[in-house]
Amino acid sequence: MIRTIYLWLLILCSLGAVAQQSAILETYVQEGLQNNLSLKQEGLEIQKVNEAIVQAKSLFYPKVSFNPTYSLAAGGRRLAFPVGDLLNPVYNTLNQLTQTNNFPQVENVNELLAPNHFHDTKLSFQYSIYNPEIQYNYLIQKTLLSAQEARKRVVENELRYTIETAYFQYLQSQEALQIFENAKKTLHELVRLNQKLVSNNVVTKDAVVGAEYELSKLEQQAIVAAKNSNVAKAYFNFLLNRELGSDIKTDSLLLASNQKQFIAPSPALSSLTSLASQNRQELKQLAQSILASQTAITLHEKAAKRPSVFIGGNTGFQGYGYKFSGQAYLVTQIGLQWDIFKGYERKSKIQQAKIQTELLKTKQSEVEKQIELQTTQAYFELQAAKESMKSLADGVRKAEQYFKVIDSRYRNGNVLLIEYVKAQSELLNAQLQESLAQFDILSKQATLNKITAVN
Repeated sequence: MIRTIYLWLLILCSLGAVAQQSAILETYVQEGLQNNLSLKQEGLEIQKVNEAIVQAKSLFYPKVSFNPTYSLAAGGRRLAFPVGDLLNPVYNTLNQLTQTNNFPQVENVNELLAPNHFHDTKLSFQYSIYNPEIQYNYLIQKTLLSAQEARKRVVENELRYTIETAYFQYLQSQEALQIFENAKKTLHELVRLNQKLVSNNVVTKDAVVGAEYELSKLEQQAIVAAKNSNVAKAYFNFLLNRELGSDIKTDSLLLASNQKQFIAPSPALSSLTSLASQNRQELKQLAQSILASQTAITLHEKAAKRPSVFIGGNTGFQGYGYKFSGQAYLVTQIGLQWDIFKGYERKSKIQQAKIQTELLKTKQSEVEKQIELQTTQAYFELQAAKESMKSLADGVRKAEQYFKVIDSRYRNGNVLLIEYVKAQSELLNAQLQESLAQFDILSKQATLNKITAVN
């Protein structure tokens, strides 16, 4: 167990070395994570799911509502019943027999069916004692929240990688400009040297023209490099949601602090694959989605087999006119709802949830294979970049030595201008290739960090 923990610590330290050694870059990454608009959208999505959980939880509580109504009616159907015509003759006879007026005359009934000046002022409540749909819907919403949080971490991981590689591209463009600037100084010196040689009748004037032509070609290349640097700067600021022309701090010690990383061996591929499978939030998002789908299956199965039980009631006043006196009433209820048959709807929903679960499991297996492939590709690309760096660094040293020899011989008149230009051009290309290779290693290391989800 201790050996396993030590191995994981070694892997984490190895993969995270580049980001940790650049405090400037890490500051920019944190700024991007705070300001990036895509990440803000993910945060709002999480807030929305949180509100869905609040809504699902609210169904566990009683529902209380105040519902006053007042009705005015005119016309329409009427209830006509000749109760007076039926009872009044009988009452008259009884009054005559008893010599009293104990039996009054009764009017015929002729009432509107729609009540006029009628109010129903009540307070209603309802509480669900048992409802599997409420219970499992709440569990589903909580699981979906975990899935949404995992998705946000996926976006964070991708954004971190994008910011790091954009920063490396900007630094590489700045270093390319410096390399071109040094090359221009060399050619300016060549032009001055040739002018002196022409004035001393050592070489002809075409040597000066040839050197100036090579300088103009180099200046054109420098203009393209400056354009690339401005584009890289604008893109980096875009990722941080800043003004596109904002200044960027350059970490001049980034390459120097990572020279050992360029030749250091990477952890074993099997360890990296295992780390990626453990850390990748895409798999955690899918796992939570599968759990939500399985909970949906349970929800429909429980709802199909068990009834929902609730209690409720109304209390208030009801009658003609707002008198309230003698109009109070109270009604309590206990109810049960059990869908015996709904045209196989429940069965279809259960089957649909099972299909969704199998779909997500298949997707999970596919993503696991993709992560394994991505890790393998990133691993070997990083290894190849490190091996290429060794030969390029050696090539730069040899190109520098070769140029020094050619420069010395040219000053002594033992080498033609074309050989000098060729040596200078080869040195320039070697330096540019080395610069590209150095930042390519940093970018490929960032790619491996992204795939293994190491921050």
